Amino acid sequence: MRIALRTAALGYLTVLVLVPLAMIFYRTFEDGFTAFFESVTTPAAISAISLSLLIVAIVVPLNVVFGLVTALALARGNFPGKGILQAVVDLPFAVSPVIVGVALILFWGNDGWLGGAFPVIFSLPGMVLATVFVTLPFVVREVEPVLREIGTEQEEAASTLGATRWQTFWRITLPAIRVGVGYGVVLTVARSLGEFGALTVVAGGVPGESQTLTLLVHARYIDDHNTFGAYSAATVLMGLALITLILMTVLERRREA
Repeated sequence: MRIALRTAALGYLTVLVLVPLAMIFYRTFEDGFTAFFESVTTPAAISAISLSLLIVAIVVPLNVVFGLVTALALARGNFPGKGILQAVVDLPFAVSPVIVGVALILFWGNDGWLGGAFPVIFSLPGMVLATVFVTLPFVVREVEPVLREIGTEQEEAASTLGATRWQTFWRITLPAIRVGVGYGVVLTVARSLGEFGALTVVAGGVPGESQTLTLLVHARYIDDHNTFGAYSAATVLMGLALITLILMTVLERRREA
């Protein structure tokens, strides 16, 4: 029975994950590595890779700060509206990214409630806002359970000995939650690199200006009918995802240790 279940699980994963990935790798490198390298080093591809990494570099610190503050408030605080805050943090899990993009246009578009004076939509700020929204819960939901698990005894002891709140956080709390923070960061990076729905609405997808790696794959495959170029860009995206997966595995083992 156990062998049958394992065989069914492996067969399911093979059909849904391994075979499609293998086909992409095969189509990417069937003309050799040189053709792949030339495809992913065009000005549009380099710009898309750079823009995706730039968005990650901006989004991760913002979500780490917000995630730590919110997780501390939820785990340590007792205030009116705490249940509402819990629900709002999980809102990005329930809302379609496309709806997020439409909402951002309603707020920050040229005819929106807050737009007009400062260009947000179809530029970097709009893409950052959309990515921040869809990745908002990850750090919070990884750190809050750890804070509840470690309790407050050590923090209260440090406070009793005269430590300030910052010293208590930096020397007692942060070392205890660093693996949770790291895992939240890895999830944020992975989601930021793969975001497509919201960016389709707010980015514009102009090559060399507002085209991320996921938008480049879509444009090459759908608009340009450049299947080889799309496979090559997808392989770069999968390579970045693989690095993220390895980091997640390492952090998970450290958390279980």
